[in-house]
Amino acid sequence: MTTRVGFHSSHEQVHPSALLAAVQHAEEAGFDAAMCSDHWAPWGTNQGHSGFAWTWLGSALATTRLPFGTVNAPGQRYHPAIIAQAAATLAAMYPGRFWVALGSGENMNEHITGDPWPPKPERDARLRECVQVIRALLAGEEVTHHGLVTVDRAQLWTLPDVPPRLIGPAVTPETARAHADWADGLVTVNQDLETMRRVVGEYRDAGGRGPISLQVHVSYATDPGEAWRLAREQWAGNAAGPPAAWDIATPEAFDELAATVDDDTLATGVVIEHDPARLRDRLVELVEVGFDEVYLHQVATDVRPDHGKHDDAAPTVTHPPSSLDAFIDLAAEHVLPALRAVEAGTAGDEDAAS
Repeated sequence: MTTRVGFHSSHEQVHPSALLAAVQHAEEAGFDAAMCSDHWAPWGTNQGHSGFAWTWLGSALATTRLPFGTVNAPGQRYHPAIIAQAAATLAAMYPGRFWVALGSGENMNEHITGDPWPPKPERDARLRECVQVIRALLAGEEVTHHGLVTVDRAQLWTLPDVPPRLIGPAVTPETARAHADWADGLVTVNQDLETMRRVVGEYRDAGGRGPISLQVHVSYATDPGEAWRLAREQWAGNAAGPPAAWDIATPEAFDELAATVDDDTLATGVVIEHDPARLRDRLVELVEVGFDEVYLHQVATDVRPDHGKHDDAAPTVTHPPSSLDAFIDLAAEHVLPALRAVEAGTAGDEDAAS
């Protein structure tokens, strides 16, 4: 079975209208699937956006035929019953086309509730409770639960014929192993090859089922200096990775972290390239680790924080052109055929195709 190639839609970097146009273009260009982020705030002030993922997903599913997923953190900003209802409705309206990855979250998104940011062991325990609540609700059960989250007599009245897949997001091998007993699949991000091999191996060795997906951050520009500049401007703070990325509370604090990131760390977290053939070969090397699906995220965008703003004299929102279209076309020509030629990982055909 071949690898499924998807397009990652970064709400932190692009106005939701422009992002919708981009994912529609990605479908036309031949991408097989899509996913999006679900954040309250961007990973730095240079990114300048953060649309509401669940509103956008309804539009994206209605105006394409692509399957979609999003990475969500239930338990603080989102009550798990609300996520169950949102996921059930999308799965009912668009059968077989929606999945949600459930993670323990980042302080940048969750601090807005005013509740304390729990330590990682407590966040992991809270996530497990949320998964149990969401699964039970998707199964049509009435749920009352008292623990790290509280649920009182909740029941979903609109259920999909087939529940959406609940995916485990993991950056570390330890988290991948921990998700194996509940997840319908795994999603991770690009990092050094050995760590990715361990993430895949720990999940499978622990009995993890379903497809394993890779989200790859790419900074592509025809000029190498521009590719590096945009990678640093747009993604350096995020490239620092956990635990800092879990605990920082504001985009401004991510800006400060970005200033400390060296070139080696940035190059590990972002595939920085100016040559299409080299980009293709580097992505193939990553997918050959053992992934069933790969989602390409072009972090090098020409969208800036002041784009889309307006003054009183001209009360219209504008959506400037984005470099996403050029990247989509380049990937369709040079990258997608090679990635599809890579034999998918160890998921069963039925799981990988669902």
